[in-house]
Amino acid sequence: MQQTIKVWDIFVRLFHWSLVIFFILAYLTGEGDLENVHAWLGYTIGGLITARIIWGIIGTKHARFSDFVYSPSEIKAYLQSLMTRHPKHYLGHNPAGGLMVVIMLVMLALVTWSGLETYAADGNGPLASTSLQISTAQADSWEHGENHRGGDEFWEEIHEFTVNLMLLLIFLHIVGVFASSFLHGENLPRAILTGRKTIQDDEPAP
Repeated sequence: MQQTIKVWDIFVRLFHWSLVIFFILAYLTGEGDLENVHAWLGYTIGGLITARIIWGIIGTKHARFSDFVYSPSEIKAYLQSLMTRHPKHYLGHNPAGGLMVVIMLVMLALVTWSGLETYAADGNGPLASTSLQISTAQADSWEHGENHRGGDEFWEEIHEFTVNLMLLLIFLHIVGVFASSFLHGENLPRAILTGRKTIQDDEPAP
């Protein structure tokens, strides 16, 4: 017999779907004349990441890093168990899912940081006054845009690289969600919407 239980709290669900929306909007505004909009979306994403890290320390049971950060041996064992098509079931994030959460948070932080540095290279944003200290001897080259352009292009390339890596991680995340849903017989997309998972009566409650 099956029952549904609460797993994901409202903060985790709002964070997840807000991040999806703001990342899509930031990606769509990355080119063209919407630089200011793109920057504010980046600030918002940075704020969401910070809030999630804090909630990962003080939040509810399955939101905490302590609940889903596993040792390398546990992650390896779980990945190997996927080959049996009967992997161990976890109420919260499984070891592979937990690893992906951490990697995606780190990558999103790098995307945000490189974006701030790119914005600062144009003399904008909170890092503009601290990103580079210019000597008087460098003033002429800055006036002609030489050093500015070099820093701008460097951070643009870093930002583009991290965004592309993030897109790859998102693809792997989606594949993992549907694979896990199939192998565990649960609907993970619905669970992150409702916060509830369906379990068998003989499974341990949280």
